[in-house]
Amino acid sequence: MPDEAIIENRTFDEIAIGESVCTTHTLTREDIELFAVVSGDVDPAHLDPAYAETDLFHRIVAHGMWGGALISALLGTQLPGPGTIYLSQELKFLGPVGIGDSITVRITVREKKPETKRIVLDCQAVNQAGGTVITGTAEVQAPTEKIRRHRVELPDVRLMRHQRFRDLLTAAAGRAAVPMAVVHPCDATSLAAAAEVAELGFVVPILVGPAGKIRAVAEQCGIDISRYRLVDAPHSHAAAARAVELVHAGEAALVMKGSLHTDELMHEVVSPETGLRTERRISHVYVMDVPSYPRPLLITDAAVNIAPTLEVKRDIVQNAIDLAHVMGVERPKVAILCAVETVNPAMNATIEAAALCKMADRGQITGGVVDGPLAFDNAVSPKAARDKGIVSPVAGQADILVVPDLEAGNMLAKQLSFLAGADAAGVVVGASVPIILTSRADSERTRVASCAVAVLMAQAKQAAPAVAIAS
Repeated sequence: MPDEAIIENRTFDEIAIGESVCTTHTLTREDIELFAVVSGDVDPAHLDPAYAETDLFHRIVAHGMWGGALISALLGTQLPGPGTIYLSQELKFLGPVGIGDSITVRITVREKKPETKRIVLDCQAVNQAGGTVITGTAEVQAPTEKIRRHRVELPDVRLMRHQRFRDLLTAAAGRAAVPMAVVHPCDATSLAAAAEVAELGFVVPILVGPAGKIRAVAEQCGIDISRYRLVDAPHSHAAAARAVELVHAGEAALVMKGSLHTDELMHEVVSPETGLRTERRISHVYVMDVPSYPRPLLITDAAVNIAPTLEVKRDIVQNAIDLAHVMGVERPKVAILCAVETVNPAMNATIEAAALCKMADRGQITGGVVDGPLAFDNAVSPKAARDKGIVSPVAGQADILVVPDLEAGNMLAKQLSFLAGADAAGVVVGASVPIILTSRADSERTRVASCAVAVLMAQAKQAAPAVAIAS
């Protein structure tokens, strides 16, 4: 048997007319997406199921040259193999290749040209039903020296899909636009963020701040704000206060932070006399789109409550459960995170985790399944939970991760973003309206998704049905 770790060519003199090799590959969605990434060919016939339904073949099909790439692989690795120089290729595409089709590609030596050391090969691709999908010929310069080497180990490739955030945008865009007070949008980033979400049609921005400064930024950046209401306020503190007034007056259904400090905005939001407080403690939730995790992941609290007490944690948990309901998760699984999964009297977080579970049992927390203490690994990994013998309706499949304090939450969210390729939309909950805290470091997708989450919350207050986000 050939050594699979070795790659070896066939020299021109070794090759005989009629000699052939073949390979079989079953097409997957990932094959199509990887080919699109490498080639830049994003024709919706290959990538958009809804469009493909209306197209000629009524299904997603592979790029034609995906089959050509299989032919190239045979030429470069087997016949003739290493040292081959591709000279020309003629192909006819006779039928579509869809996801799940098993394609057998065969190349056969038709002609040898001794004076130039060139070889002409017939090429054919056949599907599992015996139908020919590709025919053609290839001409190559064959190697004259023997090459035998260890195969190069290919890197692992993981596609980073962010379909869940796209689903959020689709859900938000399918409803009536919501008025949004944008507080002090006096730099290019925050003003552009407001314009971005306005263009998608699910918010109507109200720009609150120094009118002259906002107009100057808009002119400098080429942003047309003529369609938006502009509420003049002399400085950032006054802008925050004015935005809160717009909410009380029923003129704004959510608030978005612009180019002012978070503390300055939140000071007005939590003011006992004039703010937006409710009976609940205000908290922050990150909605994480982690490509390697099979569902949206909510992390709380990573931005507002620094060292929450047990009483505050109860509100943090309930706020997150309510947000999950808005996202269509009927009974979210809530993991109370600690460093370990057992109650340890020396670790106060584990005691509070156990207390939160009992509060859920007694109806002080409703609408979700709460378990803890759980370590991060056994909260999100079924295998880790099994390995540790944890029997739990939450372990390994958490929808919500409740961290012991802000520092832990901040580090966890950033680790997922920077090491796991996650996107993180953030929203402040527990106030009378959702509040979006944008950051200069946020990508456009993150800013838009944060607004989409807030819009869904605002729409839910108007008794709109929940929209499920794809897992």
